[in-house]
Amino acid sequence: MKLCRQSGVLLHPTSLPGAGGIGCLGAEAYAFVDFLAETGQSVWQILPLSPTGYGDSPYSAFSAFAGNPLLVSLDRLVEAGDLDADDIAAISMPEGEAHFGFVHGLKGRLLHKAAQRFFSGGAPERRQAYGEFQLQQGYWLNDYALFRGLRQHFGDAPWNRWPVEVRQREPQALRHWGETLAEAISFHKYAQFVFFEQWFALKEYAGSQKIQILGDIPIYVAFDSVDVWANPGLFYLDRELQPTLVAGVPPDYFSATGQLWGNPMYRWERMAEQGFSWWLARFRWNLVQADLVRIDHFRGFEACWAVDAGEKTAINGSWLPVPGDRLFQTLQQALGQMPIVAEDLGLITPEVEALRDRFEFPGMKVLQFAFGSGPANPYLPHNLPPRSVVYTGTHDNDTTLGWWDALSRPEREAVREYLGSSGRDIPWELIRTAMASVSQLCIIPLQDLLSLGSEARMNTPGRPGQNWHWRFRPHALTPEIRQRLTRMTELYGRQRCR
Repeated sequence: MKLCRQSGVLLHPTSLPGAGGIGCLGAEAYAFVDFLAETGQSVWQILPLSPTGYGDSPYSAFSAFAGNPLLVSLDRLVEAGDLDADDIAAISMPEGEAHFGFVHGLKGRLLHKAAQRFFSGGAPERRQAYGEFQLQQGYWLNDYALFRGLRQHFGDAPWNRWPVEVRQREPQALRHWGETLAEAISFHKYAQFVFFEQWFALKEYAGSQKIQILGDIPIYVAFDSVDVWANPGLFYLDRELQPTLVAGVPPDYFSATGQLWGNPMYRWERMAEQGFSWWLARFRWNLVQADLVRIDHFRGFEACWAVDAGEKTAINGSWLPVPGDRLFQTLQQALGQMPIVAEDLGLITPEVEALRDRFEFPGMKVLQFAFGSGPANPYLPHNLPPRSVVYTGTHDNDTTLGWWDALSRPEREAVREYLGSSGRDIPWELIRTAMASVSQLCIIPLQDLLSLGSEARMNTPGRPGQNWHWRFRPHALTPEIRQRLTRMTELYGRQRCR
């Protein structure tokens, strides 16, 4: 992956402002692209776009291939003729955090209404585009729509609680339910069609403004997902289709007991026997949706932390080898040199570094991890390699201001001494440090540009709730912030690539 010297902003679309209870792919998203272009940025980094399940986490989704209908812009559906302006005229939610529960009900109702109008009298060109979408994406779309229809029919129960013949995907049962739930299946296909219709329109606009999208591929999938239901042989499941090994990470910076994610572990040997076809399809589709892709938990492609199902923490796990070299060779042969960023944070071994460097994937460097362990710390700016992506913090970190407020006095002194700073404007001091570094790509979370505290934190790893809700306020991107970011981008030579 070849980068020029450039910079960008991390912001998930759910965090965009607007009156619909959650950020979406409407006017505010286009305005954010304009903000990036105006300030000389090159990259908009997002989190996974998948339909969220438990806890509204984009890293726990019903599908690794589908998009999240909650992000669909209702205004764009009006423009497309699938809704009337009166259908959305009365919608008004206070600005502030995302209201996932409200939006599930609201958009579910209005998307059903839009689907009915589309199927009964949609414009011929869009009906044709819908037919082409079904054909091109049928390899994941058909199972996904059936999965969502079945899940709704069985009271939103996870798939391992469905009748045994459906859990085990007996052909006769699948035919029966495919016919019985035909209307629901068509709805979910429509929801996916309009999501990707809107997403690719936004991506095309971003491209016209020379803004690249940096997407995100979580390494694991949720147990309650179509990916596991449709491909049980690719996971460690017992005869009753219950997980036997689940994923996590050992104790680290974020948690003294590790993180027990609970995702079912892959049977990598079976994936290899199939030529990694599932991964190939996944990467190919993600590289259509985004210009660059960040691989979450990259170290799991060299060895993964496996924990027996039933354990309460991730302490009692073990490392299982993963054929990451063979996987990326296969992907590279099929897709060419891939524009991948490796999330190589945490317990990184020389073997993981060798895998990353063998395929020339830039790694991630987080400045919040840089201070307190002496001048050899690999995250300090003077130790960064050019082939890297530098961050002040990520979606899993506190905001820079929140991080600073939690430091002890000696820790603050160490930061001030290194930066040559008073610490009075610490978010922008770290932004300046990241911008000035030799890392080819610099990404700043929007919360740090806005100098927000812990109330704006996106995610706290290991905390089961109260995550992913932050949104920024309308008019927060003031002329002062725009000018300051533009000047700093110019000063450190990170104007958009020509």
